Amino acid sequence: MNEAAPEANAKQPDSMDRMRRLRDHSLAGLRSPRSPRRPRLWFEILLIAVSYWLYSMVRNAVPEQKAAALANADWIWSAERFLGIAVEQSVNHAVNSVTWLIVSMNYYYATLHFIVTIGVLVWLFRRHPGRYAAARLALFATTAAALAGYYLYPLAPPRLMNGGRFIDTVMVHQTWGSMASGNFKNMSNQYAAMPSMHIGWSLWCGLTVFALASAPWARVLGLLYPAATLIVIVSTANHFWLDALGGMACLSFGYAVSYAWYGALPHHLPKRIPRGAAHRPRLSALAVHRAKAAAGRN
Repeated sequence: MNEAAPEANAKQPDSMDRMRRLRDHSLAGLRSPRSPRRPRLWFEILLIAVSYWLYSMVRNAVPEQKAAALANADWIWSAERFLGIAVEQSVNHAVNSVTWLIVSMNYYYATLHFIVTIGVLVWLFRRHPGRYAAARLALFATTAAALAGYYLYPLAPPRLMNGGRFIDTVMVHQTWGSMASGNFKNMSNQYAAMPSMHIGWSLWCGLTVFALASAPWARVLGLLYPAATLIVIVSTANHFWLDALGGMACLSFGYAVSYAWYGALPHHLPKRIPRGAAHRPRLSALAVHRAKAAAGRN
Protein backbone atom coordinates (compact mmCIF):
# COMPACT_ATOMS: atom_id res chain seq x y z
CA MET A 1 0.00 0.00 0.00
CA ASN A 2 1.17 3.55 -0.82
CA GLU A 3 0.74 5.61 2.35
CA ALA A 4 1.46 8.85 0.45
CA ALA A 5 -1.66 8.42 -1.72
CA PRO A 6 -4.21 9.72 0.85
CA GLU A 7 -2.02 12.76 1.52
CA ALA A 8 -1.74 13.45 -2.23
CA ASN A 9 -5.50 13.10 -2.60
CA ALA A 10 -6.03 15.54 0.25
CA LYS A 11 -3.81 18.12 -1.42
CA GLN A 12 -5.58 17.84 -4.77
CA PRO A 13 -8.74 19.79 -3.74
CA ASP A 14 -6.56 22.55 -2.29
CA SER A 15 -4.69 22.80 -5.59
CA MET A 16 -7.94 22.92 -7.54
CA ASP A 17 -9.30 25.61 -5.23
CA ARG A 18 -6.20 27.73 -5.76
CA MET A 19 -6.49 27.36 -9.54
CA ARG A 20 -10.18 28.28 -9.41
CA ARG A 21 -9.46 31.38 -7.33
CA LEU A 22 -6.67 32.38 -9.71
CA ARG A 23 -9.03 31.96 -12.70
CA ASP A 24 -11.80 34.00 -11.05
CA HIS A 25 -9.28 36.68 -10.08
CA SER A 26 -8.01 36.92 -13.68
CA LEU A 27 -11.51 37.03 -15.18
CA ALA A 28 -12.56 39.74 -12.72
CA GLY A 29 -9.58 41.81 -13.80
CA LEU A 30 -10.55 41.43 -17.45
CA ARG A 31 -14.21 42.27 -16.85
CA SER A 32 -13.71 45.28 -14.61
CA PRO A 33 -13.14 48.74 -16.10
CA ARG A 34 -9.62 50.09 -16.10
CA SER A 35 -8.42 52.94 -13.94
CA PRO A 36 -6.99 56.02 -15.70
CA ARG A 37 -3.34 56.70 -14.99
CA ARG A 38 -1.77 60.10 -14.58
CA PRO A 39 -0.90 61.29 -18.12
CA ARG A 40 2.76 61.87 -18.92
CA LEU A 41 3.53 64.84 -21.16
CA TRP A 42 6.33 63.29 -23.22
CA PHE A 43 4.30 60.14 -23.83
CA GLU A 44 1.18 62.06 -24.89
CA ILE A 45 3.11 64.26 -27.32
CA LEU A 46 4.73 61.20 -28.86
CA LEU A 47 1.45 59.27 -28.96
CA ILE A 48 -0.49 62.08 -30.65
CA ALA A 49 2.28 62.76 -33.17
CA VAL A 50 2.64 59.08 -34.11
CA SER A 51 -1.13 58.56 -34.20
CA TYR A 52 -1.72 61.50 -36.50
CA TRP A 53 1.13 60.36 -38.77
CA LEU A 54 -0.42 56.88 -38.96
CA TYR A 55 -3.88 58.39 -39.55
CA SER A 56 -2.60 60.51 -42.43
CA MET A 57 -0.62 57.63 -43.91
CA VAL A 58 -3.53 55.18 -43.75
CA ARG A 59 -6.06 57.74 -45.00
CA ASN A 60 -3.90 58.60 -47.99
CA ALA A 61 -3.03 54.95 -48.61
CA VAL A 62 -6.69 54.09 -49.22
CA PRO A 63 -7.04 53.60 -52.99
CA GLU A 64 -8.62 56.60 -54.68
CA GLN A 65 -11.60 54.80 -56.19
CA LYS A 66 -12.67 57.70 -58.35
CA ALA A 67 -15.50 55.98 -60.23
CA ALA A 68 -17.04 54.56 -57.06
CA ALA A 69 -16.55 57.83 -55.18
CA LEU A 70 -18.31 59.85 -57.88
CA ALA A 71 -21.12 57.29 -58.12
CA ASN A 72 -21.60 57.42 -54.36
CA ALA A 73 -21.68 61.23 -54.47
CA ASP A 74 -24.42 61.11 -57.11
CA TRP A 75 -26.37 58.68 -54.93
CA ILE A 76 -26.01 60.86 -51.82
CA TRP A 77 -27.09 63.94 -53.75
CA SER A 78 -30.11 62.11 -55.19
CA ALA A 79 -31.08 60.79 -51.75
CA GLU A 80 -30.88 64.26 -50.23
CA ARG A 81 -33.01 65.72 -53.00
CA PHE A 82 -35.56 62.95 -52.44
CA LEU A 83 -35.61 63.78 -48.72
CA GLY A 84 -35.84 67.51 -49.42
CA ILE A 85 -32.61 68.38 -47.60
CA ALA A 86 -30.38 69.04 -50.62
CA VAL A 87 -29.58 72.65 -49.76
CA GLU A 88 -25.78 72.39 -50.01
CA GLN A 89 -25.58 73.96 -53.45
CA SER A 90 -27.73 76.95 -52.48
CA VAL A 91 -25.67 77.52 -49.33
CA ASN A 92 -22.43 77.15 -51.28
CA HIS A 93 -23.43 79.74 -53.89
CA ALA A 94 -24.92 82.17 -51.37
CA VAL A 95 -21.89 82.24 -49.06
CA ASN A 96 -19.47 82.36 -51.99
CA SER A 97 -21.02 85.66 -53.05
CA VAL A 98 -19.66 87.27 -49.85
CA THR A 99 -15.93 87.20 -50.45
CA TRP A 100 -14.67 88.02 -46.96
CA LEU A 101 -16.99 85.43 -45.43
CA ILE A 102 -16.07 82.53 -47.72
CA VAL A 103 -12.35 83.31 -47.50
CA SER A 104 -12.64 83.26 -43.71
CA MET A 105 -14.40 79.91 -43.92
CA ASN A 106 -11.64 78.51 -46.12
CA TYR A 107 -9.06 79.34 -43.46
CA TYR A 108 -11.40 78.10 -40.73
CA TYR A 109 -11.69 74.76 -42.52
CA ALA A 110 -7.92 74.45 -42.93
CA THR A 111 -6.77 75.46 -39.45
CA LEU A 112 -9.27 75.25 -36.59
CA HIS A 113 -9.83 71.54 -37.17
CA PHE A 114 -6.33 70.96 -35.75
CA ILE A 115 -5.83 73.98 -33.50
CA VAL A 116 -9.01 73.58 -31.45
CA THR A 117 -8.65 69.81 -31.09
CA ILE A 118 -5.08 70.08 -29.84
CA GLY A 119 -6.11 72.97 -27.59
CA VAL A 120 -8.85 70.90 -25.94
CA LEU A 121 -6.43 68.00 -25.44
CA VAL A 122 -3.94 70.33 -23.74
CA TRP A 123 -6.71 71.81 -21.57
CA LEU A 124 -7.81 68.32 -20.51
CA PHE A 125 -4.23 67.30 -19.77
CA ARG A 126 -3.67 70.30 -17.50
CA ARG A 127 -7.07 70.82 -15.87
CA HIS A 128 -8.74 67.39 -16.00
CA PRO A 129 -6.00 64.72 -15.85
CA GLY A 130 -8.38 62.12 -14.44
CA ARG A 131 -10.62 62.45 -17.51
CA TYR A 132 -7.92 62.96 -20.11
CA ALA A 133 -7.21 59.30 -20.97
CA ALA A 134 -10.89 58.41 -21.42
CA ALA A 135 -11.57 61.47 -23.57
CA ARG A 136 -8.45 60.82 -25.65
CA LEU A 137 -9.48 57.20 -26.18
CA ALA A 138 -12.89 58.35 -27.43
CA LEU A 139 -11.19 60.67 -29.93
CA PHE A 140 -8.77 58.00 -31.14
CA ALA A 141 -11.51 55.38 -31.52
CA THR A 142 -13.60 57.90 -33.46
CA THR A 143 -10.73 58.47 -35.87
CA ALA A 144 -10.12 54.74 -36.28
CA ALA A 145 -13.77 54.24 -37.21
CA ALA A 146 -13.46 57.04 -39.77
CA LEU A 147 -10.54 55.27 -41.45
CA ALA A 148 -12.74 52.22 -41.93
CA GLY A 149 -15.37 54.47 -43.49
CA TYR A 150 -12.89 55.96 -45.96
CA TYR A 151 -11.93 52.48 -47.10
CA LEU A 152 -15.40 50.97 -47.28
CA TYR A 153 -17.27 53.95 -48.73
CA PRO A 154 -15.20 56.22 -50.99
CA LEU A 155 -17.06 59.47 -51.56
CA ALA A 156 -16.27 62.54 -53.63
CA PRO A 157 -16.97 65.90 -51.98
CA PRO A 158 -19.67 68.03 -53.65
CA ARG A 159 -17.13 70.35 -55.33
CA LEU A 160 -15.64 67.39 -57.24
CA MET A 161 -18.94 66.02 -58.54
CA ASN A 162 -19.43 65.72 -62.28
CA GLY A 163 -21.90 68.41 -63.26
CA GLY A 164 -22.72 69.17 -59.66
CA ARG A 165 -22.36 72.92 -60.21
CA PHE A 166 -20.71 73.36 -56.84
CA ILE A 167 -18.03 76.02 -56.39
CA ASP A 168 -14.58 74.99 -55.18
CA THR A 169 -14.14 78.08 -53.02
CA VAL A 170 -10.43 77.50 -52.47
CA MET A 171 -9.71 77.45 -56.18
CA VAL A 172 -11.96 80.42 -56.98
CA HIS A 173 -10.56 82.69 -54.27
CA GLN A 174 -7.00 81.34 -54.37
CA THR A 175 -6.96 80.70 -50.64
CA TRP A 176 -5.48 77.91 -48.54
CA GLY A 177 -8.36 75.88 -47.21
CA SER A 178 -8.47 72.34 -48.52
CA MET A 179 -5.86 69.64 -48.88
CA ALA A 180 -7.78 68.38 -51.91
CA SER A 181 -7.54 71.59 -53.92
CA GLY A 182 -4.77 73.40 -55.74
CA ASN A 183 -1.19 72.35 -55.03
CA PHE A 184 -2.24 70.11 -52.14
CA LYS A 185 -4.53 67.79 -54.10
CA ASN A 186 -1.79 65.19 -54.62
CA MET A 187 -0.97 65.06 -50.89
CA SER A 188 -4.36 63.89 -49.67
CA ASN A 189 -7.00 61.36 -50.62
CA GLN A 190 -9.60 63.44 -52.43
CA TYR A 191 -12.32 60.83 -52.05
CA ALA A 192 -12.38 60.44 -48.27
CA ALA A 193 -15.40 62.63 -47.49
CA MET A 194 -17.50 60.09 -45.58
CA PRO A 195 -17.49 60.39 -42.62
CA SER A 196 -16.59 64.02 -41.91
CA MET A 197 -13.92 64.17 -39.24
CA HIS A 198 -14.31 67.93 -39.16
CA ILE A 199 -17.67 67.15 -37.55
CA GLY A 200 -16.44 64.17 -35.53
CA TRP A 201 -13.56 66.10 -33.99
CA SER A 202 -15.40 69.41 -33.55
CA LEU A 203 -18.32 67.67 -31.85
CA TRP A 204 -15.88 65.88 -29.55
CA CYS A 205 -14.34 69.25 -28.67
CA GLY A 206 -17.73 70.90 -28.20
CA LEU A 207 -19.20 68.19 -25.99
CA THR A 208 -16.03 67.99 -23.90
CA VAL A 209 -15.97 71.74 -23.27
CA PHE A 210 -19.72 71.87 -22.61
CA ALA A 211 -19.54 69.02 -20.10
CA LEU A 212 -16.43 70.13 -18.21
CA ALA A 213 -16.05 73.91 -18.50
CA SER A 214 -17.23 75.95 -15.53
CA ALA A 215 -17.65 79.31 -17.31
CA PRO A 216 -21.07 79.66 -19.03
CA TRP A 217 -19.56 81.50 -22.00
CA ALA A 218 -17.12 78.63 -22.57
CA ARG A 219 -19.94 76.09 -22.54
CA VAL A 220 -21.87 78.17 -25.08
CA LEU A 221 -18.79 78.34 -27.33
CA GLY A 222 -18.46 74.58 -26.96
CA LEU A 223 -21.90 74.11 -28.49
CA LEU A 224 -21.41 76.77 -31.17
CA TYR A 225 -18.14 75.33 -32.46
CA PRO A 226 -19.52 72.12 -34.07
CA ALA A 227 -22.54 74.06 -35.35
CA ALA A 228 -20.26 76.61 -37.05
CA THR A 229 -18.12 73.78 -38.42
CA LEU A 230 -21.18 72.19 -40.01
CA ILE A 231 -21.98 75.46 -41.79
CA VAL A 232 -18.37 75.76 -42.96
CA ILE A 233 -18.04 72.27 -44.43
CA VAL A 234 -21.25 72.74 -46.39
CA SER A 235 -20.54 76.31 -47.52
CA THR A 236 -17.10 75.36 -48.86
CA ALA A 237 -18.60 72.33 -50.68
CA ASN A 238 -16.26 69.95 -48.87
CA HIS A 239 -19.05 67.76 -47.46
CA PHE A 240 -22.70 66.80 -47.73
CA TRP A 241 -25.02 67.06 -44.74
CA LEU A 242 -25.01 63.25 -44.54
CA ASP A 243 -21.22 63.23 -44.12
CA ALA A 244 -21.82 65.02 -40.83
CA LEU A 245 -24.12 62.21 -39.70
CA GLY A 246 -21.30 59.79 -40.49
CA GLY A 247 -18.97 61.81 -38.27
CA MET A 248 -21.54 61.73 -35.46
CA ALA A 249 -21.88 57.96 -35.79
CA CYS A 250 -18.10 57.55 -35.53
CA LEU A 251 -18.06 59.73 -32.42
CA SER A 252 -20.80 57.59 -30.86
CA PHE A 253 -18.62 54.54 -31.50
CA GLY A 254 -15.65 56.33 -29.93
CA TYR A 255 -17.56 57.10 -26.75
CA ALA A 256 -18.85 53.52 -26.61
CA VAL A 257 -15.27 52.21 -26.73
CA SER A 258 -14.20 54.63 -24.00
CA TYR A 259 -17.18 53.67 -21.84
CA ALA A 260 -16.46 49.97 -22.28
CA TRP A 261 -12.83 50.44 -21.26
CA TYR A 262 -13.23 52.82 -18.30
CA GLY A 263 -16.75 51.96 -17.16
CA ALA A 264 -17.97 55.56 -17.49
CA LEU A 265 -18.08 58.46 -19.91
CA PRO A 266 -15.14 60.87 -19.52
CA HIS A 267 -17.09 63.63 -17.77
CA HIS A 268 -18.33 61.16 -15.12
CA LEU A 269 -14.81 60.26 -14.05
CA PRO A 270 -13.11 62.23 -11.26
CA LYS A 271 -11.28 65.38 -12.30
CA ARG A 272 -8.03 64.27 -10.67
CA ILE A 273 -6.45 60.83 -10.44
CA PRO A 274 -7.50 59.47 -7.02
CA ARG A 275 -4.52 58.91 -4.74
CA GLY A 276 -3.55 55.25 -4.72
CA ALA A 277 -5.73 54.37 -7.73
CA ALA A 278 -2.66 53.42 -9.77
CA HIS A 279 -1.97 50.60 -7.31
CA ARG A 280 -5.47 49.16 -7.72
CA PRO A 281 -5.64 48.29 -11.43
CA ARG A 282 -8.86 46.28 -11.16
CA LEU A 283 -10.78 49.14 -9.57
CA SER A 284 -11.97 51.86 -11.88
CA ALA A 285 -11.36 55.51 -11.08
CA LEU A 286 -15.14 55.95 -11.04
CA ALA A 287 -15.46 53.29 -8.32
CA VAL A 288 -12.69 54.92 -6.28
CA HIS A 289 -14.39 58.31 -6.66
CA ARG A 290 -17.75 56.92 -5.51
CA ALA A 291 -16.14 55.13 -2.56
CA LYS A 292 -14.45 58.35 -1.42
CA ALA A 293 -17.71 60.28 -1.79
CA ALA A 294 -19.59 57.68 0.25
CA ALA A 295 -16.90 57.74 2.95
CA GLY A 296 -17.16 61.52 3.13
CA ARG A 297 -20.90 61.35 3.75
CA ASN A 298 -20.50 58.87 6.62
